[in-house]
Amino acid sequence: MFTSHVERPVVAPTAGGSPGPDRAAPAEQPPARSGWDRLKRRLTPYGFLTPTGVLMAILMLTPIVMVIWYSLLDGVITTKNSAFVGFANYAEVLTDPVFFTAVRNTLVFTVSSVVAHFAIGLGFAMLLNTPLLSHRTKAFFRVIYVLPWLFTVAIIAVLWRLLLNPNGVVNYLLGSLGITGGQTEWLADPSTALAAVTFINIWSGYPFFMISLLAGLQGIPKDLYEAARVDGATPFQQFRNVTLPQLRPIIISMALLDFIWTTQQFALIWMTTGGGPINATEMLSTFTYKLAFSRYEFSVASASAVVVLLLSMVLAFFYVRHQKARD
Repeated sequence: MFTSHVERPVVAPTAGGSPGPDRAAPAEQPPARSGWDRLKRRLTPYGFLTPTGVLMAILMLTPIVMVIWYSLLDGVITTKNSAFVGFANYAEVLTDPVFFTAVRNTLVFTVSSVVAHFAIGLGFAMLLNTPLLSHRTKAFFRVIYVLPWLFTVAIIAVLWRLLLNPNGVVNYLLGSLGITGGQTEWLADPSTALAAVTFINIWSGYPFFMISLLAGLQGIPKDLYEAARVDGATPFQQFRNVTLPQLRPIIISMALLDFIWTTQQFALIWMTTGGGPINATEMLSTFTYKLAFSRYEFSVASASAVVVLLLSMVLAFFYVRHQKARD
C-alpha cells in the first residue's frame, strides 16, 4: 500500500533550532543591462536637446564670439588683413566724450521711463480693478488705455513727430492755454529733445505694466482686505500693507525686464531724433550704430557693443537671481 508523498522545500532552521516559515520563491530578475544600454539611456535626453543647442550655438553664440573677436582687431571688415590690437578699441570707446554722454542719456531715459511706466501702470490698473466702475465703463477704459501698445514703433514715431511739430496739435493746445509760445521745436531743441523722446517712450510702454499689474491685483485674495478693514486699516494702509506686498514679485520682475528692454531702445530714438540734436538724445544703441554704419569703424563699434553686452549681462544676472529666489 502506497502513501501519498509531497515534496516540500527544505527550510533552513532558525537560530533557535526550529524550522522557519515557508518562503516564496524569489522573483525572476530581469537581465542585467549591458554597458551600451546604460550609455544610450544616459545620452537620450542630450539627444533631444542637441538640435536646440546647435541652433543656439549658430544663431547666438557665434555672433557674440565674432563681435568679441572683432573688438580686438583693427580695421576689421574694411581691411583685408586686420591687425590684433588687444584692448585699444576699448580704450578708444571709454575715452570718447560722446560715449559718456550716451551713458548719461541712456540712464536718464531708462530710469525715467521705468518709474513712469510703473506709476502710470499701477494707477490705471487700480482704476480698472475698482468695484466703483461698471463693467461697461471698465471695458471702455481698457480699450482706451491699451491703444498705445497696439501701435508699432514706426507708427508711434511718425504720430508724435506730427503732434510735436512746431505747427502741430501740441503746440496749438499749449499756446492756446498760454503755457508756451506755441512754436516750440520739441524734437529739434537740445533742451527739450531728451524729455520729448522719454515722454513718447513712457506713452507707448505703460500698457505693459498696466496689464501685468491688473492681473496681479485680481489675484489678491479678498480675505486680506476684509481682515484689514476689520482691524480698522484705512484705504492707504490697505494699499501699503496688503496691495504692495502682494504685488512686489510682479513689480520687481517687470521693473527688471523693462529696464533691460529700455536700455536697448533704438528704433524709437532713431526714427524721431536720430540721436540729435548735438547728441542731446544720443543713447548707447545709437552711438554704437553710428560708429559702425556712419563712421565705418567696425572694430570700435564692436568694442562698444561688447560694453553694452556686459552692462546688459549685469541686469540679466539680477533678473535671473530674482527669479530663482521666487522659485
